[in-house]
Amino acid sequence: MKIDGGIAGGIAGAAASAAELEAAGYDGAWTAETAHDPFLPLVQAAAATEHLEIGTSIAVAFARNPMLLANIGWDLQAFSKGRFVMGLGSQIKPHITKRFSMEWSHPAARMREMVQAIRAIWDTWLTGSKLEFRGDFYTHTLMTPFFTPDAADLDGFGPPKILLAAVGDMMTKVAGETCDGIIVHGFTTEKYMREVTMPAIEAGRAAAGKTMEGFEVSGPLFVVTGNNEEEMAAAAAGTRQQIAFYGSTPAYRGVLECHGWGDMQDELNRLSKAGEWVKMGEVIDDEVLNTFAVVGEPEQIGAELNRRYSDLVDRLSFYAPYKSDPDRWAPVMAELRG
Repeated sequence: MKIDGGIAGGIAGAAASAAELEAAGYDGAWTAETAHDPFLPLVQAAAATEHLEIGTSIAVAFARNPMLLANIGWDLQAFSKGRFVMGLGSQIKPHITKRFSMEWSHPAARMREMVQAIRAIWDTWLTGSKLEFRGDFYTHTLMTPFFTPDAADLDGFGPPKILLAAVGDMMTKVAGETCDGIIVHGFTTEKYMREVTMPAIEAGRAAAGKTMEGFEVSGPLFVVTGNNEEEMAAAAAGTRQQIAFYGSTPAYRGVLECHGWGDMQDELNRLSKAGEWVKMGEVIDDEVLNTFAVVGEPEQIGAELNRRYSDLVDRLSFYAPYKSDPDRWAPVMAELRG
């Protein structure tokens, strides 16, 4: 199992953050599209490291178009010498229409076509074939030499992997059908992965005439741990709030329903609309917390993550205070890899 961390510090701090992760033995490092652009810090991260994989987890696909993503992916793959992973996600309708002022329709079908269009553009740049992509949502039919990057840029690395973040059955099937892997949402459980996620991936792969070979499952999963009771309590409180925030979203109701907790989504949604953020966290009792998160002292984390997910995920986003206590966390990472 590969172990990934998060790049912190924005553009200014990305180089130092990535270098620390590489020195600590992490396999990959991710940025997220929250308050800042997810791609720009990866330039700094690539320059400061030699073998660390770098990627977005995630960049909002529907805030952009296939040509922009093809350009960004190509350049980061070239600059990092083949270490870039493009992690994409759809976001939800209010963000796409109200925050990004972009179109929203048929998200699963649109995402399938977006990935296909990106790959068609890369194929044109690599082979010189005519760009002739015509779909229901995207059309790309113009590519002149002036706008075509040199195929030698990738120096034999090939285009980057595309991983798709997905929760629901339809988007998960798209990931299996069109992508190189899936980024499992943090708001997931072992039961949901086994009963919903993995069958949907396999169905998507089968629809495309592919096997699971080479397909990568990345799991940024909840972990509640700490070096003392105070740290444990703070981690548990923060995780309860995060679980409650995701649980209030109608699109994620299926995860709760998988455990018979569908009514909880109604309550969380009502509290979110009333701005009752503290009360939302209080809804997440110990049973729910322990279902969504691995809870325990650092020495217990590796074994429990392996028990739940070792046969399901290929890489795990695992955040630990490696700078302050490397001797305690190094064995945990080694256990996960083993």
